[in-house]
Amino acid sequence: MKRHQLPPPQVRPESAKGLDSDRCYQALSERDAAWDGIFFTGVTSTGIYCRPVCRVKLPRAVNCQFFETAAQAESHGFRPCLRCRPELAPARRFWSTTDAQALVAEFAAQQLHMAIDHGRKPPTLSTLAAQLGVSDRHLRRMFTLHWQVSPLQYLQTQRLLRAKQWLHDSPMSVAQVAQASGFGSARRMYAAFSKHYRLSPGQLRPARTQRQAASVSDAPLAMELHYRPPCQIAQLWQFFKTRSLEGMESWRGEGTQAQLRRTVRWPHGPSVINGWLTVRWDNLHPWVHLRVSPNLLPVLPALVAQVRDWLDLDAQPAAIAQVLEPAFPHAMGQRLPGGLDGFELAVRAILGQQITVKAARTLGQRLVQALGTPCETPWPELNRTFPSPACLALEENAALMGSLGVVRQRQKAIQALARAVESGALKLHPQAPLEPTLQALMALPGIGPWTAHYIAMRVLRWLDAWPVQDVALQTALGVRQHPRPTQALEQLGQPWRPFRSYALIAAWQRLSSTPHTTP
Repeated sequence: MKRHQLPPPQVRPESAKGLDSDRCYQALSERDAAWDGIFFTGVTSTGIYCRPVCRVKLPRAVNCQFFETAAQAESHGFRPCLRCRPELAPARRFWSTTDAQALVAEFAAQQLHMAIDHGRKPPTLSTLAAQLGVSDRHLRRMFTLHWQVSPLQYLQTQRLLRAKQWLHDSPMSVAQVAQASGFGSARRMYAAFSKHYRLSPGQLRPARTQRQAASVSDAPLAMELHYRPPCQIAQLWQFFKTRSLEGMESWRGEGTQAQLRRTVRWPHGPSVINGWLTVRWDNLHPWVHLRVSPNLLPVLPALVAQVRDWLDLDAQPAAIAQVLEPAFPHAMGQRLPGGLDGFELAVRAILGQQITVKAARTLGQRLVQALGTPCETPWPELNRTFPSPACLALEENAALMGSLGVVRQRQKAIQALARAVESGALKLHPQAPLEPTLQALMALPGIGPWTAHYIAMRVLRWLDAWPVQDVALQTALGVRQHPRPTQALEQLGQPWRPFRSYALIAAWQRLSSTPHTTP
């Protein structure tokens, strides 16, 4: 993106470690959405911290302090802006390949952030330290050195911002918000808001949300999900559209303005909630319009976090393009398609082994029509959810899958997968540990390295998946005729670490027709 030159500030603003204050101030003055979530600005004259896209009057440079995380800003005494709402900023994606200290600190921050976003209990420092092979004390020290806040301060800021988001955007009760954001009780949340923001939760809830919370409404839940531009919307939408399954996914409109509708099957305690959602990209602003059926309110925070992963809304286009270019000159704005349901995506990956995308789609549609759970939606053509693990694990359904055209080897793989997920032995969500999950997948009959890597890439959000056995990838990168194509591909992909998953998607897009499936 071309930028005009701004005169440098007369006095260099303060900044957190790793930030260029002059560059941050220029991004702030241009309200550059590409920097949204990369840094936050604390304004000493107001005591407020904002996103780079905030529409308030530009503060003087001497009054600005720049921070890499909201937790840093809050640890310096700043309160979140009620206008630009820092809790809506795209998440900062932490990654490092050289600095061991940064790797430890960023991994820990990522795990804490994901846990709060997905409504899960955050891992303890002992758990994180064991995963990293370091002591609790060393992890705490590295975290504090890198982020200038303790893990507890970082976690508390994430809880506060998530609670602030749901108080503003949803009709959930205060008790529900407290539970969803990890406080455990409304009393603890009230105390935290009073201490950190000098406000009560009720003061952050707009009148329209208060009215919704006080009444039972059948209206869909609507919200905006922000992302960093640019975004290759057309390519992402085409990826999903060519793999849509009738009965559980439908489209309205064309091109980048098409609206995707789909059913949702979401666990809620011992039960399951069946509902629907719609997604549409905004014409003018870097955000997505999301509408959710009202019965999904109890699982809304986790669902929204999953939608962000599904559409890769937290990607950092500039960092990705810097690694992939010049091999992929059109990599700016590349997105990594995710999944809304890890089990569903894994089954679809198995169905698509060694056949075309079109053939895999046909098998998937037959499976949904035969074994999917009926689901009520406002649209007649949208009437099924994907079959549950319990359903596909039943022995009697193996013969039914055979009658649908699923070969015996795939039947065994799907049923083994279903039983592993149903029993809890296999977890398929973004917080699941990468290496153990890969090993568990490949231990199942009929699942090899390619399928396991593909599932990990889209379900676990593995940014560095590189299935060297993939024929389409070998063809796209010109190593198919090499005497040792897998070795050649492994060597070729080294410069693109840690974003080889994006290189994989970009390479697939080079092919007009893919001889090997990408389910």
